[in-house]
Amino acid sequence: MPRRRPSAAKSALSAEPSPEERARAAIAKEEALPGDKVRLTFRIVLARRDAEALSARAIREERNVESVVEDLLAASVRGRAKS
Repeated sequence: MPRRRPSAAKSALSAEPSPEERARAAIAKEEALPGDKVRLTFRIVLARRDAEALSARAIREERNVESVVEDLLAASVRGRAKS
């Protein structure tokens, strides 16, 4: 049986962008804000208990829930980058 050459589709797969390159391209489409920030808008579904805990933390810290979640997400990403 004759050997087949790799198809163009297979060779295109090997040149697939890295996750970091794909993320950079996706984030480039988001709304840019001052300070090298972007606006990401999404909804999350949490257990009522977790939502209440986040809300209580925000109230204790005299902040809004969005800024508490932003800090938690940023800390999580920084923590993973160290690993």
